[in-house]
Amino acid sequence: LEYSVPLQHPTQNDESIITQYEMHAIEDLGLLKMDFLGLKNLTIIEDTLNRIYAIHKKNIDIEKIPLDDKKTYKLLQRGETKGVFQLESSGMQRYLKQLKPTEFEDIIVMVALYRPGPMQFIPEYIGRKEKKRKIEYLHPKLKPILEKTQGICIFQEQLMKIAQELAGFSLSEADVLRKAVGKKIKKLLLKQKEKFIKGGIKNNINEKAMEKLWEWVLPFASYGFNRAHSTGYATISYQTAYLKSTFPLEFMSSLLTSEKNDTEGVALLIEECKKMGIEVLPPDINESFRNFTVVPGQNKIRFGLLAIKNIGSDLIDAIVEERKNNNKFKSIEDFINRMMEINLNKKFLESSIKAGIFDQMEERNMLLTNVEKILEWSRENQKAKMNGQIGLFENTKIDSSLHLSPAPRASKSEMLDWEKELLGLYISGHPLDIYKKFLEREAVSISDIKKEKLPDKEQGNPYNNWNPYNNNGFGQNQSWKKIVRVGGIISQIKRIITKNGKPMLFLKIEDLTDRIEVVVFPSITEANSLIFKEGNIIFISGKIDNRDGTKKIIAQEAEKIIEK
Repeated sequence: LEYSVPLQHPTQNDESIITQYEMHAIEDLGLLKMDFLGLKNLTIIEDTLNRIYAIHKKNIDIEKIPLDDKKTYKLLQRGETKGVFQLESSGMQRYLKQLKPTEFEDIIVMVALYRPGPMQFIPEYIGRKEKKRKIEYLHPKLKPILEKTQGICIFQEQLMKIAQELAGFSLSEADVLRKAVGKKIKKLLLKQKEKFIKGGIKNNINEKAMEKLWEWVLPFASYGFNRAHSTGYATISYQTAYLKSTFPLEFMSSLLTSEKNDTEGVALLIEECKKMGIEVLPPDINESFRNFTVVPGQNKIRFGLLAIKNIGSDLIDAIVEERKNNNKFKSIEDFINRMMEINLNKKFLESSIKAGIFDQMEERNMLLTNVEKILEWSRENQKAKMNGQIGLFENTKIDSSLHLSPAPRASKSEMLDWEKELLGLYISGHPLDIYKKFLEREAVSISDIKKEKLPDKEQGNPYNNWNPYNNNGFGQNQSWKKIVRVGGIISQIKRIITKNGKPMLFLKIEDLTDRIEVVVFPSITEANSLIFKEGNIIFISGKIDNRDGTKKIIAQEAEKIIEK
């Protein structure tokens, strides 16, 4: 037989050759098809381990960490899984709190079940684990196969084992059954059913019992997950949870570094740090490195310089290297003097000043007002040095000093706007700080909505007499029927045009506790078009929707906040 094989070079300058066959052709040839998945979580783990060694001089073998670590399971039981692989969604956090995992098997099962389809079996699994629901086996031979998963057929390997032990299937025959069930091939399923029942009869199990077993196993097995895959994922889940619980500073600084190009991701992680009692400090010319770093001896993480917009990595490397070789910068004048051979352009200076990296040396607006003077002073000094006017010794500094013109101090709101512009989030404060008491009085906090933690209706106005005890709380597909009101700042707006040609909005609203998505339908958008702008502080009243497992507000009313 002759085969036409597509050949390709990985890159233009790479002489190696790669080829790729379509999956079914590989299987038809009797070859093994393997998928290799790259995960950034593996990079995060490696980076965290490097940080642990650099700070504590400890070599942690991540493959040999104890799988019964109490701190790790307590973290999982509390649902504090932001940044934990596969376990960080709000729905997963809710189920972890209910499940209260106590062993590695629980993580393997949750990774397998938390998918469309098998998710319906999670409450049953939790109920059985807590001994609130009875476990019954249709045949004694099922117990050793299903005991670890509370009597529920969750994995493809379990289905195959059932077929082998009860119906006498060979391993290859059981694999055919797995494919037939997983891909729901009707013709093949009918053949497998007949074979399954006949095999059971040969094993002295009566036909009725085998019929019942087939009907019982089919719904579970159709969602069956590969146990080896789930175990591999659960291993990374446990490793990230272990690092977060045991080395929180190193793990969170690594996680922040991995998200440095995603400002929303960084903002969410900084909120998580606050919940963990970790302070994230603003960028500083003498303390910051390229990436987010742990502040030695303190429960703090320092912002990385690469997270600032308009600052290139080469310039950052030069700053860090100069600091390493010749100690910290003493003043803005000292910084310019020592870095004058690097191209300190206007864009860099304005961006770095606004981001606050020189705050320990000089007030932001003073520096910003004098940017042109600073650049001119730097050029003159550089020219003098090139002309040999600095005296007999090359390292002699120029006598002339930098004199800055006076300027009014930047207001708090200006500094926050600059931080939002350059860092993508607020660091030194929040625009809502001055509204704190007003919002506490007039609106429900977003964190309380997400935690399902609301007061009685008598406390009132923000909840419009909503009774938190009706509707049985938050089910997977339930929504609150009453109206709640939140107050916050619009941090992000996404606009779409509906089929009718009308504008619809998806807002991100954040208060001092958390953030939430708000869906604004065309009728509300058109009636309040002027207030839906990024940076505006507004009230939103609406229903809480939880249909996809993530709480969001369906807006019914909107108004701009003008009172404090």
